[in-house]
Amino acid sequence: MRYMAAYDLMETMRNTNQWLGASALSLASYPVFSMVPNPALQWMAAWGEVTERTFKRMVAKPDWGIRTFTCADGKDHLVHIETVVEKPFGNLVHFRIPGRQPSPRKVLLVAPMSGHYATLLRSTVKSLLVDCEVYITDWHNARDIPVSAGKFDVEDYTLYLVDFMRHMGPDTHVIAVCQPAPLTLAATAYLAEDDPKAQPRSLTLIGGPIDPDATPTDVTDFGARVTMGQLQETMIQRVGFKYPGVGRKVYPGLLQLSSFMSMNGDRHSKAFMDQIARVARGEASDHDAHNRFYDEYLAVMDMTAEFYLTTVERIFKNREIAKNEFTVNGRHVDIGKITSVAVKTVEGAKDDISAPGQCIAALALCTGLPDSKKASHVEPDAGHYGIFAGKSWRNNIRPLVLQFIDANSGDPMPKVKPANKNAAAK
Repeated sequence: MRYMAAYDLMETMRNTNQWLGASALSLASYPVFSMVPNPALQWMAAWGEVTERTFKRMVAKPDWGIRTFTCADGKDHLVHIETVVEKPFGNLVHFRIPGRQPSPRKVLLVAPMSGHYATLLRSTVKSLLVDCEVYITDWHNARDIPVSAGKFDVEDYTLYLVDFMRHMGPDTHVIAVCQPAPLTLAATAYLAEDDPKAQPRSLTLIGGPIDPDATPTDVTDFGARVTMGQLQETMIQRVGFKYPGVGRKVYPGLLQLSSFMSMNGDRHSKAFMDQIARVARGEASDHDAHNRFYDEYLAVMDMTAEFYLTTVERIFKNREIAKNEFTVNGRHVDIGKITSVAVKTVEGAKDDISAPGQCIAALALCTGLPDSKKASHVEPDAGHYGIFAGKSWRNNIRPLVLQFIDANSGDPMPKVKPANKNAAAK
């Protein structure tokens, strides 16, 4: 119960701050106060507006905001976001564009389960919709999943990906962004041995910790420094009475958010003070740069305790993927069994979360894959976010990924189609 009380305490504090912001805005906005203009009241209203929005967004899932799309025919088509596979902990979602011929490039975008919703990849989805038929993994907030649904750890995550790939069929090209890269590699290896005909054509791994020790960062140092017992005592709580998942053990989104923001506390403080000043001067808008960024950044989701703890222990501490020792339900998943799926890694030279060297380790693990099916790319001057959603993605990485997909869209046997020109063997 003490964990439940801690969870409810965090939610109470969030709710209280949202109420304080709304109250300050309402009080300072009384028309009668306009008779005697007072800068203090303007600041009070501005603080209230920013504060209410900030704390309200922490418990709201962002909308995809992708409603229309202009196709090659010059017409504006609606985008239908449809769930094609529904599961307790996550769905497979398709961005269908009625009236457009289905694209031959069928892409499964594997979104991270690392504190934010899949909508974090909104700009990645929009950029791929131009040339691809896009599907994405839409993970659910653990606080909304009843305890009766059971557990969800790294093995369950891997099996979810296996099921999604099977559903989409062999003409699929998989792109895994950040956290899911090692488990997507494992899911591909699982299919290679269990159901070879369901394997995707290609697999692109973007900024993922395949071997966290290859190039240590603050993230990997934290995983090595903290014991599993410390993590269980300090990070894990039970969902409170407000949500359907009451009693489920989770790593709370609000706790994750406090960790995210503490890493750059000065920058975030300045951003909010500047926004309050802009609101007071009447220069802010509902969709300005600050609100666009923080509406997404502040929207956090709980992770199941078992997923968080097994990720730290098995992926970071024990390095089961890096050592090719990962198991699912007691069965060894041999990455060397991948023999026909082209694999490409993408890294950012200035990535301080998954540094260069961590992701490319996947190619060495694919011992059964010929060099012609391996490719890698390191983007100069790009940080972690830039390699899948920023300028580097738009201008350089996306075209390379599409080339890689096209080069491996025919017969999946290695002798037929080589990978794109930046092969890892070169």
